[in-house]
Amino acid sequence: MDTRAFRQAVEADIREHDLIAPGGEVTVLVSGGADSTSLWHTLRELGYEVSALHVDHGLRGQESEDDAAFCRDVLGAEVVDGRGGKTEDDWREIRYSFATNRLRATGHTASDQVETVLYRIVASGAPGKIDWHRADGVVRPLLNRWRDENEAYCLAEGLDFRRDTSNPDTKRGLIRNEILPLLRRLHPAAEGNLLRLADRKTAPPELVRLLESIDGSTRLDLGGGRQIVREYDRAWLERSPVALDREVRWGPWRITADDKGLKVRGWRPGDHLAGRRKKIQDVFVDAKVPRSEREAWPLVVRGDEVVAVPGIVEAEGVKAVRLLSASSGAAGGAGPEGTVLGGTGPESTVPSAASGGGGAGLRPAVADAGEEDESEPD
Repeated sequence: MDTRAFRQAVEADIREHDLIAPGGEVTVLVSGGADSTSLWHTLRELGYEVSALHVDHGLRGQESEDDAAFCRDVLGAEVVDGRGGKTEDDWREIRYSFATNRLRATGHTASDQVETVLYRIVASGAPGKIDWHRADGVVRPLLNRWRDENEAYCLAEGLDFRRDTSNPDTKRGLIRNEILPLLRRLHPAAEGNLLRLADRKTAPPELVRLLESIDGSTRLDLGGGRQIVREYDRAWLERSPVALDREVRWGPWRITADDKGLKVRGWRPGDHLAGRRKKIQDVFVDAKVPRSEREAWPLVVRGDEVVAVPGIVEAEGVKAVRLLSASSGAAGGAGPEGTVLGGTGPESTVPSAASGGGGAGLRPAVADAGEEDESEPD
């Protein structure tokens, strides 16, 4: 094995995912197995300031004591007492409760990722995954490396490592030793294909139904102040309507109104100006607003009628100001001028065809695929 190329690949992943500062300090949580031993050695060879920590759960009698002694004597690890707890979740919580004031790294691999994906599909119907960063800051520099690569690295570098004899009796051991070999018999690329599922998530059924049909138009409230809107074969994300009983910030726009009962929302097919038959779509066309920006443009409405289109159609008592960044200039147009309503952005003329804010186009919202699993799937 080319161990230098292995280390270069790990360093590339560290840089791409911003896991450890160049030459920075990191504590590797070591079990004594090939994965954490490989990580410990690789990071040292790459020039990081590496320390090691072993959490002894004391679950396997003499074997646990031997693991702890190996980590202390061979890897120079600090050994801490992690006894207590009855489930894998308990032990995981205990493991990650130590050294929280340091940057920590674990030896999770692409092989662990595949096992997690497969278990989560069976247990919840959605492919979960292990992330490069845990929410508490723990990083996983080996997520693109396979388990057998780490063993080969240790052998090539003359590194001893421990083997956990309890693994075959776990759910993860069942997946590793029985299910994955059968899947490889079905297709040799089974593991690689499962790995690709780690970055895919599942959509709520109602969202799937909305996107599968291209007839008519409909919308779905996604919560969090967002809606997804589909009109025939086009779809986009839209902010939910906001009551204009105070100053409303909509993308780069700041909007206020003297009258009550008004709301700010995005454009909807069929919208027309209050008291007139002219459609808002035609208003946009006349103002030369690009199609890609129309869904993000704010409208001031009363009920289903549009009373103002900021920067294009004024209404008495409604004031809209568009703030531009210092590096951008106002585009030409015939819109009204206004002063900034608080904030620190520069004042600007509101152009009739200025760029809208908020991001148009389809970015499907999806359901979370589930909490990561880091050891035995349970």
